[in-house]
Amino acid sequence: MRALLVCAVVFGPVGALAQSTMPTHPGAGLLPPLAAPEPYPLFPDPGRPRAAVPENATAPPEQVVAGLSDSSVAITTSFDGSDILIYGAIKRETPIPDEPLDVIVTIEAPSEPLTIWRKERRAGIWINAAQVEVGAAPSYYAVATTGPLDQILAPDWDDRYRISLPLALRAFAGAPDVTDSVPFTEALIRIRQQNGHYRLDEGAVTLVEDTLFRTDIRLPANLVEGDYKTRIFLLRDGQVIDAYRAAIEVRKVGLERWLYRLAFDQPFLYGLMSLAVAVAAGWGASAGFRKLRRA
Repeated sequence: MRALLVCAVVFGPVGALAQSTMPTHPGAGLLPPLAAPEPYPLFPDPGRPRAAVPENATAPPEQVVAGLSDSSVAITTSFDGSDILIYGAIKRETPIPDEPLDVIVTIEAPSEPLTIWRKERRAGIWINAAQVEVGAAPSYYAVATTGPLDQILAPDWDDRYRISLPLALRAFAGAPDVTDSVPFTEALIRIRQQNGHYRLDEGAVTLVEDTLFRTDIRLPANLVEGDYKTRIFLLRDGQVIDAYRAAIEVRKVGLERWLYRLAFDQPFLYGLMSLAVAVAAGWGASAGFRKLRRA
């Protein structure tokens, strides 16, 4: 019998700025453009180089103009998740083409390196038998589309922008120790889909008259701090004709942030406080039960 276990180590957050990725010139947006990422291999073939995204000499005939209901999310002690409304319109100065128009929206959390273990039962004991190390994988990744993803997005354009769930996983950290790494990464995606951290909502984007669109994406309660990258893709005939970027800042605030920082900056003091709270809680429960017995 075999089982797969996923272990993750948190990596530093990756920042993102609100901008359109296909402006007429770099200064056309409200904020400076992001630096181009370095090439890296893609899942599932760690030896295949990432396809370069071609630079556009001119502005596309159709452009995304979008907005978010919230550009920041505050994590408090009572935080139980958040709903983000993403809406926008298509800016064009030419007649609407005959090809069908589609929209894809993604939200990606900061990436983290992780190790995927496969456990095997030997002599009646479950042990870690094999592993695959992933260089970077988002702790949360959601994709919302106007239709079936495999029908509206061509594979080569998926390679360029890493839109689908498997391509959200970045390069392997070195050569995998196993001959077939696909079951490991499939298990990671399946586990994170079950706990709501990876989502594919086909048909969740509403498109009105090839001009207006909107969708709602639910962020879970156990979010990782950082800048969540939002991307909006405009597609015709399976090809991306424009892409828009924005950022959602996720931060702990109030008591939640104070305890979080205390645990990292003053671990000894945090341990003493935790011990004191545990002792006080135990004493209070014991006193309460004694009063109940006497009554």
